[in-house]
Amino acid sequence: MNGRRREMPLAHVTEINDLEELDRLGLVWKCLLAETRQASFFQSLEWLRTWWRHWGQHQRLRVFVARSAGRYLGILPLAVRTEWTRGRRVRVLAYPSNDWGAFHSPIGPQPAATLATVLSHISRTKRDWDLLDLRWVNRGSDAPRTESAMLAAGFSAHGQPWSQSAIIDLAGGRHGYWSALGSRWRDTLARGEKRLAAAGELSYVRYRPLGAAFDDRDTRWDLYDACGQIAKRSWQGESYRGITPARTPISAFLHDAHRAAVHAGGLDLNLLLLAGRPLAFAYNYHFQGRVSVLRMGCDALATTDNALSVLMRHVIDDSFERGDTEIDLGPGPLDCKRHWRPALETSYRYTHFAGFGPKLRLRWLERCLAGWLERVSLHRHGRGDGGEHTGPVAARLGVHRPPHEKSGPPAGGRKTAG
Repeated sequence: MNGRRREMPLAHVTEINDLEELDRLGLVWKCLLAETRQASFFQSLEWLRTWWRHWGQHQRLRVFVARSAGRYLGILPLAVRTEWTRGRRVRVLAYPSNDWGAFHSPIGPQPAATLATVLSHISRTKRDWDLLDLRWVNRGSDAPRTESAMLAAGFSAHGQPWSQSAIIDLAGGRHGYWSALGSRWRDTLARGEKRLAAAGELSYVRYRPLGAAFDDRDTRWDLYDACGQIAKRSWQGESYRGITPARTPISAFLHDAHRAAVHAGGLDLNLLLLAGRPLAFAYNYHFQGRVSVLRMGCDALATTDNALSVLMRHVIDDSFERGDTEIDLGPGPLDCKRHWRPALETSYRYTHFAGFGPKLRLRWLERCLAGWLERVSLHRHGRGDGGEHTGPVAARLGVHRPPHEKSGPPAGGRKTAG
């Protein structure tokens, strides 16, 4: 050794604020996402592109691309949006997908270097935000590097719990998983399937196209519409959001997201049918063996026969066959998910207050804590796969005569049902 200190190559950051320019980065994004630890479809460019075209009108896109020595370190997609607290308008710099997906992080195999490089760049550029708020940070893997990168860039890093997701771990294998559930729940599932099968032929459909790269991009709107019809007949029918035939803002968005997911090979649509009639559905996305549940529901007249639970049994079994590693049941009430023995994984938020005085910072933190406690309460209490309908399955379902259908008002956000 000659005793000279080895100098690290300087990193370079490029900022992109336009979707058309971002589209030219498509191949790079795809390659980096494939190397991202625990990535989901919610981090794909296809998802961001669709989401932004529907909801980005009043926000400013800020996607940062970090390079070093001519190679890509990673991509940090952020956006500036307006939120309100205590009657005050606050400009927030955060991950763009608002409450979609369990976790968010930089895109690429070097998240720590990407965060450090980009946040340092942000600290030196003109500020168009009042609050830097990195939410949905994985507590186990990404929280330490997020906090360290913020502090190194000269920002504070106020960490707080943000949300929880119930995640079924499939890595232990089929036998170990089903044995751990216990005989009582397995018997309940067997009885439910037997009752349903007594009313007619019971069949399970799972549609997971490979995507445009493999010339497998049939959108199968018939299956998508079947999910919508079940949603309207579910016990949530008065307020069900998203996958319904009604043309509302959220349904229009999910309609376009469906096309994008098929094109990218990220769709995972599941249906349980009785005598050819759709009975229960699980509408998911998937990426590299990780399944993210977006919407679930079943015909309200089939809740006492555990139709949705029977469908989930098929989904889990088939996921073992396909080599999936986990199923993210999403946020929301835990009562209807506890039977599947999911692990609760907590995401964190890390904030830096740039345009806040001490009193307003304290109020904001108090509000954040109150919101967290409310979300935890909702996680622990909710309606499961139960119902108030009784009587023979065939009579209640009206296999040959569909029941009356009701439509619901529009709304947004990721939602799951038991």
